[in-house]
Formats: sequence, structure tokens, C-alpha cells
Amino acid sequence: MIISFFKFLSAAHTINARAKSFFVTKCQFGNPVTNYYFCRIEHIISMEIIQDQHFEGERPLYARHGLRIERVTIGTGESSLKEGSDIEAVNCEFNGKYPFWEVKDFTVRNCIFREGARAALWYSEGCKMYDTLVEAPKMFRRIKDVYLENVQLPNALETFWDCKDVELRNVEVEKGDYLFMHAEDVKIDGFKLRGNYSFQYAKDVVIRNADLETKDAFWEAENVTVYDSRINGEYLGWYAKNLRLVNCKIGGTQPLCYCENLLLENCVFEEDADLAFEYSDVEASIIGPVQSVKNPRSGRIMADSYGEIILDNNIKAPADCEIGTWEEPDVDLASNPEIVEY
Repeated sequence: MIISFFKFLSAAHTINARAKSFFVTKCQFGNPVTNYYFCRIEHIISMEIIQDQHFEGERPLYARHGLRIERVTIGTGESSLKEGSDIEAVNCEFNGKYPFWEVKDFTVRNCIFREGARAALWYSEGCKMYDTLVEAPKMFRRIKDVYLENVQLPNALETFWDCKDVELRNVEVEKGDYLFMHAEDVKIDGFKLRGNYSFQYAKDVVIRNADLETKDAFWEAENVTVYDSRINGEYLGWYAKNLRLVNCKIGGTQPLCYCENLLLENCVFEEDADLAFEYSDVEASIIGPVQSVKNPRSGRIMADSYGEIILDNNIKAPADCEIGTWEEPDVDLASNPEIVEY
């Protein structure tokens, strides 16, 4: 449909008294004297606005397109906004299950998801969430293109499973067991996590400025980089591939075992981070002491000192990792298959 730009503007006001926005593409300059433009209308959103109402039951706002709800309460029931698109929710409260299933392009601001709104956001695309409290578990499943900013999730069990293209800024998570299982293309900056088994099987993840209290984190993860963060929890990063930790503080027993292409840059090990690097291929630059290192497969490890270096008959080939301090020669595993104590 081709119409003039000026006619388009006047027509937009007659489409709906509540019209919020419209999209115009492929504009071309027309008459250089009259400055007359011709445009192709790609998409018009006629934004319906609902304020100060209460809905409950099954599918009260099902398959709505171009809807803004303000100060609305979604009570008990299911699938309140399912199969919708171009949805905005502002200052709303959600109590029912599954409100945002199969929804495309939606924004949530200053809202509350109560515990009864479990599994609220699944199988959707194009989610933006700001300044929101999420009390319900099992949120964000199989969602693509997700952005969260200033969001709190105090009961985040089994959240962000199988999600792609996720970005978080200033997000806090409690009770977040199994967070980001099988997630891909994740970017996080400013993050606090309390919960175990996080980022297992995740791929292509970048985390900055995080405080992670989580055991069994990053198991079998691939292409993960963590900057300027604290990671505390036993059995960190087992079986990970291409895991990179930069300026991180690491705590918890038996970290970083069975890793492939493991890289540490300017990291600090807490006292309980013992028996590190077993059967890993590792390049590590560590500031300060390491309590103990056990049977790394290959690579190079440098630290200020070691409480113990364990090289026993169970070490795996090629068994040629160099272990050294910043002031002393490296220890060549191939020629020292015994336990060494510093």
C-alpha cells in the first residue's frame, strides 16, 4: 500500500483514538518543490489501553495484539495474555499461571509476578522487563531475545532454561538452582546469584561484575567468559570447554577439573579452592597462593606459591603441564611423576 506521508499522518489519527505508534519504511523523496514524500506502510500498531481492572479465569485477554495494560491485576486462572503480540504491562500484578505464553514482542515495567504466576513466560520471543519483582519459580523457558534490567528473582528455581539471546543488567537471583540450563548467547553485567547447578550445558556466555554463590556451575558449558567476578562453590566448571576467567576470585573445593582449553587470567584462589585442575588442559595466571593442584593434563600454571602439588600415577597423558611460581622455575610433570610439596 503506497500513500503520501502527509495523508498517512492524518489517517493514523483516525484509525483509533487510542493509537500509540506506527511504523513507516521505504520512504522516498518525491517532489523537490513540495517536499512530498511517498512511503510504504509496513506495520501499524493500534494500541488498546486497559487501566485499573481485574481479570481472572481462563484466557481473559487471549490473542490480543497491540495492548497496553496499566495497573491491572491478573488473578487466578491461566493463559491470560497467551498468543498475543505487541503487549505492554505497566504497574501490573500477576497471580495466575502462564500469562505470557506464545507472545511476541512484549514489555513489562514495574510489575510483580506473585508465586502463583509460576511458569509465566514460556515459548515467547522479544521480551523486555524493567524494574520488576518476580516471586514465582520456573520463569523464562524457551524464550528468544530477552532483556532484563533492574529485576529481582527471589525464588528462581529452574529459570532461563533453553533460552537464546539473553541480556541481563543489574539482576539479583535467589534460590536459583539450575539457572540457565542449556541457554545460549547470554550477556550479563551486574549480577548476584544464590543457587546451585547454574549455567550447566550453556553456550556462548559472557558475564561481568558478578557475585556467584553456586556449586556445580558451568558443567559442560562451552565458550564462557567471566570478567571481574567472584565465583564461590565446589566443583566449578567440570567438563567445560573454552572456559575463560579474567580477574576473578574463585572459591570451593576441586574447581576446574576435566576442562578443555581452560584459561585463567589474573585470578585469585580462596583457601578452600583446593585440588584444582585435575585432568584439565589449562593456561592459568594466578595471583597469590594456591592451596593444592592435582594432576593437570597439559598447559601451564603460574602462581605465587602452592600448598601442595599432587602428581601421582593416575595422571593422564600427555601429563606435560608446567607448574611454576613467579620467582622459581616451572615444574615439568613429565619428569616429576611424584607428589611434590612446597
